[in-house]
Amino acid sequence: MKTIFLKDGACDMPPCVATIGFFDGVHHGHGDLINHVAQQAEAEGLTSVAITFDQHPKQVLDKTYQPLLLNTFDEKIKNLSHTLVKYCVVLPFTRELVAMSARQFMEDVLLRQLHVRHLVVGYDHHFGHGRSEGFADYVRYGQELGITVEQWTVFQMRGHNISSSLIRRYLQEGEVLRAAECLGYYYEMTGRVVKGHQLGRRIGFPTANIEVPSEKQLPAPGVYAVKAWTEQSALPYPAMMNIGMRPTFGGSDLSLEVHIFGFQGDLYGQQLEVQFLHRVREEHRFSNKDELTLQLQKDAQTVKEYFHKEHSEWTGGHAL
Repeated sequence: MKTIFLKDGACDMPPCVATIGFFDGVHHGHGDLINHVAQQAEAEGLTSVAITFDQHPKQVLDKTYQPLLLNTFDEKIKNLSHTLVKYCVVLPFTRELVAMSARQFMEDVLLRQLHVRHLVVGYDHHFGHGRSEGFADYVRYGQELGITVEQWTVFQMRGHNISSSLIRRYLQEGEVLRAAECLGYYYEMTGRVVKGHQLGRRIGFPTANIEVPSEKQLPAPGVYAVKAWTEQSALPYPAMMNIGMRPTFGGSDLSLEVHIFGFQGDLYGQQLEVQFLHRVREEHRFSNKDELTLQLQKDAQTVKEYFHKEHSEWTGGHAL
């Protein structure tokens, strides 16, 4: 997939079939839509394009808005590259773009700059100033401009419409496996390892404390079985992760702590990537350090048994 950051003027892309959206998470619903675009493009002898934005639209309209996103921008581009689409066009989401009517957007951006011949829109997607126009308007404008407009159907799993908001809800409830089913991959995050309170080290569970972008959606507080990649590791380490406030020690700030089985070394300042496989338990406040230590030992055993049973492929030189 080739990524194009669209500035002023037309790009050198050939005539295409395109779809447009923010694509947070690039989940199964997005993949179904985008792969249809790719198949339609092949049938029509055109190229395929996914059009997205460089920032969340609400951030332009409201500077105080702090989104909680499934993907950072880099993660989104990476996940789009795993679909069948040939191009990803990134539009700068500006107030000038917001002010465009749907027809103006279709003529000035889709037709003149991107050479769109066939546009596929999601079942609930709206664009243009005020988002007041809908699919029937897009079809009419397309007929005037020479763009065929198609509306794609909703993608469902287990009777639910798959959406980014549904996946965020699952994560907020700690349902990381359900989130993974909707995403088509295990939910992941990458963070820089920073100095922590070193409480885990004192009780035999040294952890890497990671700092992730503030807009990244976190799973619910609790203990999780995760896979972890360091900057040097091509294969993942089995690991146990805690998200929480450290209530046993009177903590008041949220921490993300990863205990990597079998790892020896210094990770400070490095990037650590984790994938969430399974939630072991909710966050609890224990009466003392010994009670917490005993529970962590039980958690570690539970996580190890989970890896042995469900993820035997974790082997690759990294021992539990």
